[in-house]
Amino acid sequence: MTAQSGPRQEAGVTADVGARHTESGRRVLSWIGLAVAVGGVAVVLWAVNTAWGAIVHGQPAYAIVLAVTAVASVLGAILALRARRRRHRVLRIVAVLLAVLWIAAVAWLRPHSAAPVAVAAMHSDAGVQVTESVDRVTFTPRHDADSLGVFFQPGALVDARAYAAVLRPLAEHGHTVVIAKQPLGIAFLAMGAFDAARHDHPEIADWIIGGHSLGGTVAAITAQDAQHDDPGAAAGLLLFAAYPATDISATLAVPVESLSGSRDGLATPAKIAASHATLPPSTRFIVIEGASHAQFGAYGPQAGDGVPTIDAADAREQSSAAALAFAAAVARTDGPGR
Repeated sequence: MTAQSGPRQEAGVTADVGARHTESGRRVLSWIGLAVAVGGVAVVLWAVNTAWGAIVHGQPAYAIVLAVTAVASVLGAILALRARRRRHRVLRIVAVLLAVLWIAAVAWLRPHSAAPVAVAAMHSDAGVQVTESVDRVTFTPRHDADSLGVFFQPGALVDARAYAAVLRPLAEHGHTVVIAKQPLGIAFLAMGAFDAARHDHPEIADWIIGGHSLGGTVAAITAQDAQHDDPGAAAGLLLFAAYPATDISATLAVPVESLSGSRDGLATPAKIAASHATLPPSTRFIVIEGASHAQFGAYGPQAGDGVPTIDAADAREQSSAAALAFAAAVARTDGPGR
C-alpha cells in the first residue's frame, strides 16, 4: 500500500496543479475579455464625444455601428464575468481577437467633423435653400437656377458638411450642388449616389461630377461610367486633391479640372504630377500654392498631411473661385445635353 501510494499521490498533485493552471488561464481570458469590452465602450464614447456633429448629420451606417458596438461590448463584459468556469478556450481567444479588430476598425472609421466655418454655411437664406437628408446635402438656388448641377463626393471619413463653405458659392451663382453622405465615410460605398441625385433632380440637364481625395477617385470612375451609360450625364470632372485610379486619358471625353495644393502631404505634388499621364490631355491643372490636403474642405488637420503656408480661408476662396470658373467654362461648352 505504501509503495503504491507514492505514484498515486504524485499523479494527484500533478492533476491539481494542472487544474489550477487551467483555472488561472480561464481567469486571465475573462479579464482580457472584460478589458476588451470596456475598450469597446470607451471607443464608442470617444467617437461620440469628438465627432458628434458628423455622426448625427452623417449617413446612418456609422451611428448603427457605434450602437451595435456599445451593446455588444456591454454583453461581452457580462459574459466575460460569467464565463470564468466555462471551457472553449480557443473559441474565446478567437472571439477576443475579432473583437479587438472590430473595435480598432470602429475607431479608425470615426469621421472628421465639419469645422464651424462650414457649419455656418449650412443655412438657408434668400439666395440658397439648404436641405439635408440621410444620404446627401443639397444647395438649391432660389433664383436664376440653371440646368448645370454639381455632384460632389467627400474625402474618406469626412463630414459632408465640411465642403459647404467651398461649394455654396456655386449655388449662389445658379448651380444646384449635391454633396453625398457616404456609408461609413467611404466613397466606394456610395457609388450609386450620383444616379440617385440625377433621379431626384430631373431639372438638371448636365452635371459636373467632383470629389476630394478618395471621393475624387470615385468621381472619376462615376464620370467614366456615366459617359458610357448616358453620354449626356457627365458634363465635367472636378478633382480636389485627387487623381483617377486608372488611366482615363483616352476614354473620358469631358472637360477636367484638377485642383491641388503645393503642401499636400497625401495627394502629394509628385502624385498629382504623375496623374498628368492618366487624365485627358486637355485637363487644366491648378496648384494652390501653400495649400494642404485638408484645406480643400473645412474639417481640421488630417494625419499625414503637410503643413500649409496659407490660411484656410485663402485656400477655400481660391478653391471656390477655381470651381466657379470651371462651371462657367463647362456651361459655355457645346457638349452633350446642351
